[in-house]
Amino acid sequence: MARVSEITRKTNETNIQLSLNLDGEGQSRLDTGVPFLTHMLDLFAKHGQFDLTVQANGDIEVDDHHTTEDIGICLGHVLKEALGDKKGIKRYGNAFVPMDEALAQVVVDLSNRPHLEFRAELLSEKVGTFDTELVHEFLWKLALEARMNLHVIVHYGKNTHHIIEAIFKALARALDEATTIDPRIKGVPSTKGML
Repeated sequence: MARVSEITRKTNETNIQLSLNLDGEGQSRLDTGVPFLTHMLDLFAKHGQFDLTVQANGDIEVDDHHTTEDIGICLGHVLKEALGDKKGIKRYGNAFVPMDEALAQVVVDLSNRPHLEFRAELLSEKVGTFDTELVHEFLWKLALEARMNLHVIVHYGKNTHHIIEAIFKALARALDEATTIDPRIKGVPSTKGML
């Protein structure tokens, strides 16, 4: 059964169409209007083996906040929907990713309990035109809408671009692991009988 979902979300600030295939080939078609976010989502798709399509029109003449936040909301929504009843998934994922001098770790639990733990110091306020505080905003909305525990730990790093890139690659790999179907798992991976 295909684990695919899509969403259209239109507000006074953004208009977003987004689709996700959890069992993809790492293909992406992205038009976000936010170049650095586009780069990060491309990495996310490639390293998670997800097929991701994003068409976003937002009020980027104001700043990148609404577009980045709303893409996080949409991605979280489709992730949750694509997982369906979560039967057979590994549920947990953990990935360390180095990017030159930076090392990021991301740990996820697809628990139906939203939480973001963000232990990262982003040393520059901007990467290109992108406000780096939006990384936290994106990840929080992703965790909230996907209803998952998301722990981000940057062990060290000096270059802010490298740190953020390592975070997104580690996020992809951790989610790839957590969403993987394990044939040994019968039903939902919880003693509660539900997630």
